[in-house]
Amino acid sequence: MRTRLVTVLLALITAILVIPGPVATADEQGGESLMGQIGQPDDRDQGVEGIQVTVFDGDDEVGTSETDSDGDWEVEVPGPGTYRLVVDQGSLPDAYTVRETQLVVDGEAEVEVENGAQRVLIVLDDAQTAAENESETDSPSPDDPATEEDQEDEEAAADDESLQVEGVSGGFGERFAQLTVVGLLFGLVIAISAIGLSLIFGTTKLINFAHGDMVTFGAMMALLFSTGAAGLGNSLLAIFAGLGAAILLGAFLENKLAPVVLLALQWSSIVVGIVLATVLGMAGDSLEWRVPLWASAAVAVLMGAVLGGTLERYLWRPLRRRNVAMIQMFIVSIGLALILRHVILVLLGANRVRYSGYQVQELVHFGPVSLPPRDLVIMVVAIVVLVLVACLLQFTRIGTAMRAVSDNRDLSESSGIDVDRVTLYVWFLGGGLASLGGVLFGLNQVVDYEMGFRLLLLMFAAVILGGLGTAYGAMVGGLAVGLVSMLSTLWFPSQLMEAWALALMVLMLLFRPQGLLGRRERVG
Repeated sequence: MRTRLVTVLLALITAILVIPGPVATADEQGGESLMGQIGQPDDRDQGVEGIQVTVFDGDDEVGTSETDSDGDWEVEVPGPGTYRLVVDQGSLPDAYTVRETQLVVDGEAEVEVENGAQRVLIVLDDAQTAAENESETDSPSPDDPATEEDQEDEEAAADDESLQVEGVSGGFGERFAQLTVVGLLFGLVIAISAIGLSLIFGTTKLINFAHGDMVTFGAMMALLFSTGAAGLGNSLLAIFAGLGAAILLGAFLENKLAPVVLLALQWSSIVVGIVLATVLGMAGDSLEWRVPLWASAAVAVLMGAVLGGTLERYLWRPLRRRNVAMIQMFIVSIGLALILRHVILVLLGANRVRYSGYQVQELVHFGPVSLPPRDLVIMVVAIVVLVLVACLLQFTRIGTAMRAVSDNRDLSESSGIDVDRVTLYVWFLGGGLASLGGVLFGLNQVVDYEMGFRLLLLMFAAVILGGLGTAYGAMVGGLAVGLVSMLSTLWFPSQLMEAWALALMVLMLLFRPQGLLGRRERVG
């Protein structure tokens, strides 16, 4: 056992030494910067090349940049502050005009830059369509009574804060329908992310505080591979491939080969991964590749599963075999969470970004409900995955074993179930689902290194509400937490939405401690 633990520690240290340098931070790049993308209205993945963007600090010009073939531009600024960016209208193609938004007016925008790079999205509209819309718009005189009435109506609507909840407006019925759908969407994301947390607790009784950062890991890996993986991405992929091969060799050949032979095979796979990581890292941008988001999500899910399996095989299992108390393991999980979070911060930066091509989308209307296409995709994917997980647990042999170990670990072991292998599979499943939840959460909102930590309390609330240790409880609890969070904004400020979800968890503990789908257990 000690030999295996030392082996993994040496492998990780070696991997850290050979991985190419982290993504350059703002300080290493020479200061803060303004960056962004100028894209077409129908598909912003098709950027517009050759548009000039100039950044000013007051009346002083800071710098100028020109968009590349993807529509991307970047201008370094001397430090934090408020800057004015101007799109050169003369460099725009005749077919386009800059879309007016709250940020961008007449091709200009005031942007506040803090530590790091601030990203700005500029969308182009079809010039002919914009001109037709402008010509059809009436311009009433200031003395027109209708104008005064409209102004009074706008002022009354602005004064009525109950009609504006996070961009959801209209009558109570419309807002209720919209927030119900948004709550279901949020609940599905929580449910996907929380299933692994519940199953891990059921099989090992471990409260994994690092689960939120496993969610962040998945979102970040999908972002890395969808925006162009070069040295860092290729090296990480090679190292995780070596770790995954080592874990699978141990799972399937542990009782079939001599320990020395098995250890040699595992170490060989890890060394091969490290060597490949070194070679790919040295190759740098010459081997850069980019895949669509769905393929990046698949890679992220696989890497998340390997991360979960690695933690179980080389951290939690040795601790359990040494009879480490649960409170100590809980403290270890907090430390692990901090390590994962800050390694992600160092390697991938602190910028808050969206997946390319999904920043702004035209809404799809279903009666009173309006959603961007990305949210519809999130709901469909989440529902399909939840159904597949339910089928796995209900109709497969490994799923039955997972439920059995979750119900009673000791009885399952005495019945002939390989509890260690089942626990490893649970960690694989939990890590993969956490990564998928991170991708869906990042697609709905933004990707940053603390996103999983912000979701963690809601995942705990979902697991406790549905019943500790049950996957179905996590699904039901996640939906309940999402609905309560969003519907509470009908009557209360949106800043309290998470508080009401946690209050629901407290009420459940008071009146039904075992949760909605949990079972009473005799203590003592």
